[in-house]
Amino acid sequence: MGCDGGTIPKRHELVKGPRKVEKVDKVAELVARWFYCALSQEKLRRPIVACELGRLYNKDAIIEYLLDKSPDKTPMESASHIKSIKNVTELQLVDNPAWCGDKESIKGDKYDDLQAARFICPVVGLEMNGRHRFCFLRNCGCVFSERALKEIKAEVCHK
Repeated sequence: MGCDGGTIPKRHELVKGPRKVEKVDKVAELVARWFYCALSQEKLRRPIVACELGRLYNKDAIIEYLLDKSPDKTPMESASHIKSIKNVTELQLVDNPAWCGDKESIKGDKYDDLQAARFICPVVGLEMNGRHRFCFLRNCGCVFSERALKEIKAEVCHK
């Protein structure tokens, strides 16, 4: 009931405070960055290229983006710095033997483990899922974990 004279409302009951800012789920952000193309938002598939900012793209999406010169199309923010195919490097990735994402038929009735990565570091064996830093060499496109590059301490590709 209330407001019959017997209750005195408190300030927090009358004044609504500022709304809390919704935080982005870090796991979802990592999945989006390491499993999906930054330009087309499709799953990453070979050949995979990377820009100097470290974003991953499907090569066919980059080619379509560069070929589409229509004036009504607004440039995508995630690829506005890419002016030619020379601005990206094709990556030489090593498949993870424990990953079984595309091997099974997808019916929607199975659990997709988003923490299992499709690619691994060839030196140390760390999964490329966003929890560890990875680097690529611009001249050959080989991908290593940052931990492996610290252990090798060489300026040349190990291959």
